[in-house]
Amino acid sequence: MDAKIASIDLQSMIDTHDQPFVLIDRKFTIVAVNHAYERAYGLSREKMVGQMCYQISHHNSRPCFENGEDCPHQSVYAEGAKCSCMHLHYDDQGNAHRVRINAYPVMDSNGEMLMGEVIHELSEHDSHKSSPLQMVGQSAEFKRLIEQLKLAAASDAPVLLEGETGTGKDLAANFIHQHSDRSEKPFLTLDCTVLTEALFEAEVFGYERGAFTGSVGEKQGLLEVVDGGTVFLDEIGEIPIHLQSKLLRVLETGEFRRLGGHKTYHMNARIICATNRELGADIRARNFREDLYYRIACLHIQLPGLRYHLDDIPCLSAVLLDRIDEQTGVRYELDSDAIRALQGHHYPGNVRELRNVLHSAAAHCQHQTIKADEVEKIIQRMQSTRQQAQVPANMQISGDGDSSDRSRVQDTLGELEAEHISRLLSEYEGNRRKVAGVLGICERTLYRKLKKYSLNL
Repeated sequence: MDAKIASIDLQSMIDTHDQPFVLIDRKFTIVAVNHAYERAYGLSREKMVGQMCYQISHHNSRPCFENGEDCPHQSVYAEGAKCSCMHLHYDDQGNAHRVRINAYPVMDSNGEMLMGEVIHELSEHDSHKSSPLQMVGQSAEFKRLIEQLKLAAASDAPVLLEGETGTGKDLAANFIHQHSDRSEKPFLTLDCTVLTEALFEAEVFGYERGAFTGSVGEKQGLLEVVDGGTVFLDEIGEIPIHLQSKLLRVLETGEFRRLGGHKTYHMNARIICATNRELGADIRARNFREDLYYRIACLHIQLPGLRYHLDDIPCLSAVLLDRIDEQTGVRYELDSDAIRALQGHHYPGNVRELRNVLHSAAAHCQHQTIKADEVEKIIQRMQSTRQQAQVPANMQISGDGDSSDRSRVQDTLGELEAEHISRLLSEYEGNRRKVAGVLGICERTLYRKLKKYSLNL
């Protein structure tokens, strides 16, 4: 595939990512990278596009699977599904960085599949890298939250962070880690929404050579890699019930074995979990183990929705605009009326929705000062789209309705939702982050809906 097929549409999509993002074709050729990827690997996109991915990430002349590593390229192109793995990558100075890769299929404008990789740094942050997003705010609600997080950081007990989608649970977990005695050790995230039994054991425990077909080498699991640091289990409520007992056993005993191995390892990690679900309801429905809940929720912190601290919008917007500046090289600012317009919205998608509003405003802005009318148009469009996605009142079925009627309506609603998501994907040029923001859901939920309705980008 010609490297020039990286269209403006795809480039604009990957440039919205804060993390390093790369598009790779079937022949392992890099098609496009974002600004964060350039900074992470110390090379310009002109020097990377057209090169083999393993030449840039591994400084090697052979694909990583030939050296015994998990290869997301093979999984994505063979199965057309998202996958996750850990790798050791090298920057332009030859420094090693342990990273987590989330890879998934992306369709270009010609209908051809590419592989998108989001790179998450697991090693210590280097000074030349872009600084991670920080928690910012000045409101009384925000200050109360910070006090709770500081108290949690002073302890080593497990923490459960609860909050709606987009409230910054990942930032809160990182804040606890950075203010704890473990701050000099790694902070590793495990996305519980992508866990299968095989992935759980391989990623969390690691495996020995020959543990399963294709395991030509051994691999350290997340619990070994963290070595005195913090493990963040994101969206713990999504972990399948049959895996909860395995996780509980490790948390209770502090011991584990690699897949296919006999040696017992001892876990040395702080556990922080997060969820946007009502775990109490899941426990009552027997979808979440009560004993696991009490194990992970020694300390319980509720993150407030953005509508409860709208006074923080000016400082939040300033930080988010800084990130846009890093990505685009253009410095945008809000006039006072635009800030008031932003504060007049209640943000069902919370800070993530605010970020999407600002990204859209910057993309449509003809100058570097964002005006109130531009903000209001974007918010109105999001509200209108969200209302269209809601179930029409005349399609509600009462409890007395015939089950076949309810089934037909559910099928119809599913078709409507699939059609609506498909239309949004087209409108936002396949940008899942923007579509999720418009719908007021997280990207993981959107991914599940795409899978449910067999929708491809």
